[in-house]
Amino acid sequence: MQASRLESGGDIDRSSSIEFFFDGRSLRGYPGDTLASALLANNVSMVARSIKYHRPRGILSAGLEEPNALVACADEAGNLIPNLKATEVWLQPGLKVHSQNNWPCLKIDVGALLQLFSRFLSAGFYYKTFMWPTSGWPRVYEKLIRQVAGQGRISLAADKPVDQTGRCSHH
Repeated sequence: MQASRLESGGDIDRSSSIEFFFDGRSLRGYPGDTLASALLANNVSMVARSIKYHRPRGILSAGLEEPNALVACADEAGNLIPNLKATEVWLQPGLKVHSQNNWPCLKIDVGALLQLFSRFLSAGFYYKTFMWPTSGWPRVYEKLIRQVAGQGRISLAADKPVDQTGRCSHH
């Protein structure tokens, strides 16, 4: 029994449990759980960081409207599928999930230091800041902005269709 889980109700099968991994940590859930419900039942409240200032983000809703809990899941080949909503990923045995937008880890994120400079980083600041020299765009500016503001990392393996049947519930 998990302390943060109701003892009865819902559409989960409590007769057997499933092991899954979140940022390398082994956790348990039940068949019928979404990733979000299993994380909450395991007392995992922070699942991501905000895009701009890397502020902690948790699970806000129970459906497709979820704005915060974006994660990356590894497919069978080990390729990461980024920007999946934790509320739409069904728990599978051995599922490997990674938080996004943090370095070196979710709890201690160096990017959170950007909050100290928030008064200088207003919306769209990069449109004025990175104007000159124009030759800096392809070599420096684009890479810097993408690294700081980026969400999930895509896999560099060859693109091929990924069968997500039974893994995600697209509404």
